[in-house]
Amino acid sequence: MTSRTYGQFCGLARALEIIGERWSLLIVRDLVLGPKRFTELQAGLPKIPASTLSARLNELEQSGVLRRRLLPQLDAAVVYELTEYGGELDQIVLDLGLWGARSLGRPAPEDVFTLDAAILSLYTTFQSEKARGVHATYELHYPGGMVLHAIVEDGALKVADGAHPGADATIEPLGPFIRDLLSGELSAADATRTGKVRIDGAFEYLELFTELFHVPAAPQVSHGIVVR
Repeated sequence: MTSRTYGQFCGLARALEIIGERWSLLIVRDLVLGPKRFTELQAGLPKIPASTLSARLNELEQSGVLRRRLLPQLDAAVVYELTEYGGELDQIVLDLGLWGARSLGRPAPEDVFTLDAAILSLYTTFQSEKARGVHATYELHYPGGMVLHAIVEDGALKVADGAHPGADATIEPLGPFIRDLLSGELSAADATRTGKVRIDGAFEYLELFTELFHVPAAPQVSHGIVVR
């Protein structure tokens, strides 16, 4: 376990000691969707050094957040998975992701957008209360050839990798415009009119998509000292 502590008897301080190290929470993020091998975690975090990934995995294991499991296969591969204690972080990860998404600008040229991040972005922005009574299936095509599908069933959401035969609508955002669509900065009508988003299916499904998945407006940045 890391020897770096805040020296405070506080639950929040302890939480930060466990998952506040660089990369730790992103490792948890990628394990929320299921167990992964070391190489799969590396692929999802391409900028993390192997030694740092090993260190973070060991720290999280010692803290009871994750565990190693041997797969019953011929190659006897080892996977990392969240424990029940670590699994309690799933909603925290989603809430924190939505909080951060409100301040996302345009991606830098070197920024990566992984499959896990794409899947979790839909879970993060899903408006379950607006999905009551809704039954719709979407297929999303992202730049670079990444494809996933989202199934909405009466307030519940299931997102997974790959295409979905018979989807009600296929949505293909060009560039970073998926965020603009989710934030409301780009309406469904303007998205299709300008070609920033392509849709194969009824236009109404794109309008519905913007209602079911939404990023709240970014906070206003205050300047100087606030006087009340």
